Amino acid sequence: MQCIPDIVNARVAWSVANRPRPGETASGDVHIVKPFEGGVLLAAIDGLGHGSEAVVAAQTAAAVLEEDPCSELETLVRRCHVALLRTRGAVLTLASLRWSDSRLTWLGVGNVEAVLLRANPPARMRVVLRNGIVGYRLPELRVTALPMAPDDLLVFATDGLKNGFSEGLPHNASLQQIADGILERHFKGIDDALVVVVRYVSPSH
Repeated sequence: MQCIPDIVNARVAWSVANRPRPGETASGDVHIVKPFEGGVLLAAIDGLGHGSEAVVAAQTAAAVLEEDPCSELETLVRRCHVALLRTRGAVLTLASLRWSDSRLTWLGVGNVEAVLLRANPPARMRVVLRNGIVGYRLPELRVTALPMAPDDLLVFATDGLKNGFSEGLPHNASLQQIADGILERHFKGIDDALVVVVRYVSPSH
């Protein structure tokens, strides 16, 4: 449906900052913002290591997610696991936001962090991460759910960033300023790094 991207842009806004490991030309950390009728699928994927094999793993997982973004998150992760069996594997965090009840569900395998920063009243919640590697060793998958409200921020970050990336963010700055600022302040310089910042704008059209 051609109207879906416009609906997404009216309800959520997002910006991305991505940087490959020094010496590499492409990053094995990729993101997904994929609309479906009734919501949007968000993801950050980190292909293990760096270089071309990491890029292949991350892009393989991204293709699986984009094919059917409205599926349950556990189903999507299992499909990624099968697709990645012949790659070096990946770690990832997925989040699905449904318009009907402003409900966010999320799930993480590995060490891709996701933090929800509530606007009113201010609060911070982190996705529960399960140890494992998609395409190698899949853990028990448990999805958690929570409501979102207008102006809440959802921040994804791969392990190429230092801890504390979500602290002291200028909530009223532009999303690109927030994403770029996180990357500049917290980039480790020894791995690929990805930041995705999403703002929930409105639950209505």
